[in-house]
Amino acid sequence: MKKPAENCTFVIFGATGNLAKTKLIIALYHLYVDKLLPKGIHIVGLGRSIEDKDAWIASLMEELKARARGGLNASLFKSFCDKLHYFKTYMKTPEDYQNLKQYLEQKTFSKNIAFYFSLPPSLYAPVTGSLGDVGLLKEDTGWRRVVVEKPFGSDLESSRDLQRYFERYMDESQIYRIDHYLGKETVQNVQVFRFANLLLEPLWNRNYIDHVQISHSETIGIGSRSGYYDRTGALRDMIQSHLLQLLSLVAMEPPVSMQAEDLRNEKVKLLRSISPIPKGAVSSHAFRAQYTNGLVNDKEVKSYLEEEGIPEESACETYAALKLHVNNWRWRGVPFYLRTGKRMAEKRSMVAICFRQTPKQFFRTSQLQQFEPNWLLIGIQPDETLRMELTVKKPGLDMKTKVISMDACFSDEMSKDAYEGLLLDVMEGDHTLFLRSDEVEESWKIVDPVLRSWGSQRDYIQTYPAGSWGPDESLRLFEKESQKWRCSLEPDKK
Repeated sequence: MKKPAENCTFVIFGATGNLAKTKLIIALYHLYVDKLLPKGIHIVGLGRSIEDKDAWIASLMEELKARARGGLNASLFKSFCDKLHYFKTYMKTPEDYQNLKQYLEQKTFSKNIAFYFSLPPSLYAPVTGSLGDVGLLKEDTGWRRVVVEKPFGSDLESSRDLQRYFERYMDESQIYRIDHYLGKETVQNVQVFRFANLLLEPLWNRNYIDHVQISHSETIGIGSRSGYYDRTGALRDMIQSHLLQLLSLVAMEPPVSMQAEDLRNEKVKLLRSISPIPKGAVSSHAFRAQYTNGLVNDKEVKSYLEEEGIPEESACETYAALKLHVNNWRWRGVPFYLRTGKRMAEKRSMVAICFRQTPKQFFRTSQLQQFEPNWLLIGIQPDETLRMELTVKKPGLDMKTKVISMDACFSDEMSKDAYEGLLLDVMEGDHTLFLRSDEVEESWKIVDPVLRSWGSQRDYIQTYPAGSWGPDESLRLFEKESQKWRCSLEPDKK
């Protein structure tokens, strides 16, 4: 169990928004119940749509009642509310930030301050500049840390510009680029699974692995995020961040240690070793599509173009697939396929590692079917599991085979949300699960050629019906006829 971090003041910009209500405050409440928060912590919510602390707490109550682990404990919640403070502000003028500074200094708050930007990415730079101009990012009397959500920039150039702007006011050690995927237990288990089990290391290379698939599918549409999503698309929203992070963890070399910088160094080396996608080869390495109307969970849903706030001629992709090659000794020649989509048949995130076929059929010349390859499956959501598929003989006199699975399911054990550990890491100053600036830059370098190509092709986009597994045309990315998308953890529902 983690030891409580130093006393600190945790300031949430956008405290009345959806992320703060459904994730951040609930995570902080769970940490408080588990006695993991510093005793002297103060949580300050900044917002403009709610008048005072009582109204803010009332707005949090419904989410806490619905989502609190084991139900909301009235007495613990009351004492937790003593840690909560609310400061109404529009955060637009220099006076607003000067007033915030005076508020934080006049109260008996800790001088260690973490600022969480639960804000649109377009506000990261102006808010950082305003905090810096009034001296709230200087570490004269205590540490100052800034937490930002993805995306960090919208392409390579804008991410570099944002980083240069941050560097005017902060050191890299003060910046925490959060990716909640890295806080998931199964994702962290990838490191342990790879590096704590010697039997896997001899197989973890091009000699035994045929290809790797990393996928994230959602049944939901864009909801109320039309303004953000139509400017972003699936490639930026998921592949540039979450899925490339998974790829780096699956494929990186063993770090010198599991300390933050050693781990992040290996992730950066891996990302740098991914072969650039040539401008003229984007169509053979990337595929995009957009959902039309269809059935999801037996309910009729509208198309992307019919969603509120979406331009009628939008070519924004809601489905994106990418083929990448890692140009190093371990992985040369092994394709990595990344795929994400909205309004798909199921909600599922997984890493599927397909091993090479056996070199020949050993047992009976009458057995015509090719043996199924072995798969190693890492389920991230909704099934947190590790699964190995093996071929065995069916009972009986005939030499017939079937696929069985060896499972390690963690669903019953994983009750903590990813944000709980990540927020605690911020307070403790642990960068292990946060992205470094060069890591972000290398990720943008990988997808930038695709973004430029798609940006110049705005007159047409492939489609797929909502409730499906995406368009069959995406199969053209695969290098072998035997390679197909793995959609399920079950061997008979691939």
